[in-house]
Amino acid sequence: MASGKILIVDDDTNICELLRLYMEKEDFEVALATDGEAALKAFEAFEPDLMLLDIMLPRLDGWQVVREIRKRSQCPVIMLTAKGEVFDRVLGLDLGADDYVVKPFEAKEVVARVHAVLRRSGIQSVQKAENKEVSYDGLTINLTNYELKVNGNRVDTPPKEMELIYHLASNPNRVFTRDQLLDEVWGFDYYGDSRTVDVHIKRLREKLEGVSDKWTLKTVWGVGYKFEVKD
Repeated sequence: MASGKILIVDDDTNICELLRLYMEKEDFEVALATDGEAALKAFEAFEPDLMLLDIMLPRLDGWQVVREIRKRSQCPVIMLTAKGEVFDRVLGLDLGADDYVVKPFEAKEVVARVHAVLRRSGIQSVQKAENKEVSYDGLTINLTNYELKVNGNRVDTPPKEMELIYHLASNPNRVFTRDQLLDEVWGFDYYGDSRTVDVHIKRLREKLEGVSDKWTLKTVWGVGYKFEVKD
């Protein structure tokens, strides 16, 4: 039985074939695309569980591909990029990417990232067997179904944002540093920086602003963040 379906998108066919080899060794079913338009067509036809997506692509670049996919799917996306600047990482996360691998990379590192993201994507049976839900005034966070409800209305939320708000809300009034959140939410094998946490907090605040005066997603200056519940 396959471990899952991976769509690999890169205009460098050598990289595609290298990653295909490693993913198939891990029992993944693999499809390939070498430009942005082909990536979108393959996404519709193949229905992957995860996409490995290069940024610099012909026709449509990786940013455009992520924008289009996020209009209709929360499929995990790991970006492949030769650009290591903070701006690019933050832009990708803003658009809904789940993780980053900067070229040149070790194929084994990519495999580890794929497994880590899939573990956190909510598809594991052990996660589904547990009822992971916390509720506050006007807010329900269900990590079993990866469902966020604000005032009874479901709000589309990427997996990583769900895991972050669930982690904070499950530990009300506890302050977490950015490094703690990277470790506990993204996992020890995540190589990002603290800006990653800031981007996700910003996006969550946009969804939760003004919902209730009984709780707030609060910045503790110089330390980190907490889900503050008021008496």
